[in-house]
Amino acid sequence: MFSDAQLPIIFASLMAFAIIVYALLDGYDLGVGMLLPTNNETESDTMIASIGPFWDANETWLVLAVGLLLIAFPVAHSLVLGALYIPVSIMLIGLIIRGVAFDFRAKVKSHNKRLWDRLFKFGSALTAFMQGFMLGLYVMQFEYTIYSVAFSLISGLGVCVAYTLIGAAWLIMKTDGELQQKATVWAKRAGRLTFISILVVCSVNPIINNKVMTVWFTFPQAIFLLNLPLLCFCLIGINDWLLTLAIRKRFKTAWVPFALVVCVFVGGYLGLIISFYPDVVPGKLSIFDSITDPSSLRFLLYGSLIVIPAILMYTVFSYRIFWGKVEPLTYY
Repeated sequence: MFSDAQLPIIFASLMAFAIIVYALLDGYDLGVGMLLPTNNETESDTMIASIGPFWDANETWLVLAVGLLLIAFPVAHSLVLGALYIPVSIMLIGLIIRGVAFDFRAKVKSHNKRLWDRLFKFGSALTAFMQGFMLGLYVMQFEYTIYSVAFSLISGLGVCVAYTLIGAAWLIMKTDGELQQKATVWAKRAGRLTFISILVVCSVNPIINNKVMTVWFTFPQAIFLLNLPLLCFCLIGINDWLLTLAIRKRFKTAWVPFALVVCVFVGGYLGLIISFYPDVVPGKLSIFDSITDPSSLRFLLYGSLIVIPAILMYTVFSYRIFWGKVEPLTYY
């Protein structure tokens, strides 16, 4: 059905798809977690209710991406997780704190809920920051030098800001009234910080990586490729303008900011793929060098073509069921 040469591209595409879906879905609920107020129980309950039906299932896509990396590119899996052992462990601690806090805040007495809200906020921030930190190390080819660590720290902050942006956009779409207005202000501020973060990464990345410089600034392909970051900057600018109108109550289409932010995320992710393709470990391994035995991959591909559509279907179904504005949070 598929040739041996096509299998690395197919599995790399499936893994890339799982990663971007995870970044979008878990990105907004991590962003909501980081925005969670610790001094307003009504607003925190509403924000938790907005992600309640989805947040746990969103992490399925991360598990899928790591599983595909292990199955299809075992050598790369060993190198990546070996280099990121400590950051991954810290991220998992953040996810555990977040999960425990989410459940415990629903079971404790009201005066103790603030503690678990703070822990949920901390776990969300820790998880988002470590994901950005790992992305920075990936770009820096997993080198632990003062420059690579500094870049990774900046990348960690950038991902936190980007997740805050998509989280605020989610709240604009899912809430009403005063909280929606607050979310609009949060999204506006986070959008400007995201613009700065993308600009910094786009400026630094070609300087520290010769391959990125070659890919993006070699003519004539540069004429076409440079339109991608330009489009992302334009979308952020349009979103900022619409949010300004929304603050002045002159714009009321609540789903548009979220859709624009999704486009920015996809554009940034495509830029990352373009920068490093076909490497799965930048500067060390390509998808063609690290692919496992093709005969076993053909068998696993049939399973993937069943599992991934099934995950997509129940994801779409859950969002369809719980679509619309969030309702007051109640516990039974």
